Amino acid sequence: MRVVRHMCLKKIPNNTQEQMRCTGKNVAGLSLLLLIFLPVAADADFYRCVQPDGNIIFTDTLVSEYCIPLNLGGRSAGITGTDSIDYTRLSRRYDRDIRYFGVRYGIDPHLIRAIIRVESGFNPQAVSKKGAQGLMQLMPATAAELRIENPFNPRENIEGGTRYFRKLLNIFEQDVNLALAAYNAGPTAVQKQGGIPVITETRNYVNRVLTYYRQYKKG
Repeated sequence: MRVVRHMCLKKIPNNTQEQMRCTGKNVAGLSLLLLIFLPVAADADFYRCVQPDGNIIFTDTLVSEYCIPLNLGGRSAGITGTDSIDYTRLSRRYDRDIRYFGVRYGIDPHLIRAIIRVESGFNPQAVSKKGAQGLMQLMPATAAELRIENPFNPRENIEGGTRYFRKLLNIFEQDVNLALAAYNAGPTAVQKQGGIPVITETRNYVNRVLTYYRQYKKG
């Protein structure tokens, strides 16, 4: 196993490299090391693993559930065929819980999967700028209301997020579009607007989730 270690803060907001503060070797040095391993990555799987203690590990071996496959060799992956992350493979880790809680709360598992894809990219350690946590990006207050003890535990997070989405569906009379908007912007914003809020982020969010939902349903 070839491993490149890079020390960073424990909680790194999802997809916000500008907020990353690292010690030891700088990002340029890490990039150089990755280039050294590029011939290996081109012919084999390569992973970026964010460990619970904050370590970021680059390796050609799947060492934990916190690993995200990389595509350094230029091969297509994921649903769209253009992403460098194999989201299809990542989602399989959580298929059993997604199906179980989908059935339990009467929500299409494909929809739950699409929400997770947009919310966290299937990264159980994801933390947003606003503090949302885990696979389904539960805010601490929401997690507490749902009695979720550990939002970074994939099963707990999926259960809590799915249960919360079921609550939103009930509030908005099973209207998936409005429930998705409420999941992103909050139910109060949707109720005040009387529909999807005129918020670019929220409208884009609803469209992205529904796009992935349709793609997942097609298989």
